[in-house]
Formats: sequence, structure tokens, C-alpha cells
Amino acid sequence: MAEKLSHEEFVKKAIVTLRKEGYKGIHTVYSGFNTAFKKYFDGEDPVKVTNRLAAEGKIAIRPVKGGVMLYLPEDAPKTSDAGDDALKKMGL
Repeated sequence: MAEKLSHEEFVKKAIVTLRKEGYKGIHTVYSGFNTAFKKYFDGEDPVKVTNRLAAEGKIAIRPVKGGVMLYLPEDAPKTSDAGDDALKKMGL
């Protein structure tokens, strides 16, 4: 049997292969990622692993309704700080 993928390899492969045409990321619940991760890694928690990979800069996570979106770092939408934007508009 072939050697299992590492967590990082599995997550990156999932992002690339499970994303729908025109999208750069995957929804962890609706794409089936969470279920597939648990099956492949014998019940391990995908949230812990994806949070660790995000903290290491290997993937990007964005919260959305019903879960989170996973992206490769170069494909993640840019986030802006709403507080900074508000201060700028206020001239402060």
C-alpha cells in the first residue's frame, strides 16, 4: 500500500482538487473535506490540523457561514481591517 500523505499534503491536495470551477478555495463542510479528512486520518480533528497549518503559513483560513474556507496562501482573498478603514474615512 502506498504511504499516507502528510496532513499538509492532504489539505493542499484537497484544496486544489475539491474546489469548484471559478473558486480558489473550498468550504470545509460543503466540499466534504472534514469527513474525508476524518476517514483518511482515522478520526483526527481537521480543525486542529488546519488551524496549525494556517498558523505556520502553509494554508489560509477565512470564516464563512457554516464553517470556514481553506485556501492556498497565494489564492486567499485579501483581508482588510475594518477598524483601520473606518478611522481612515473619519480622517483619524
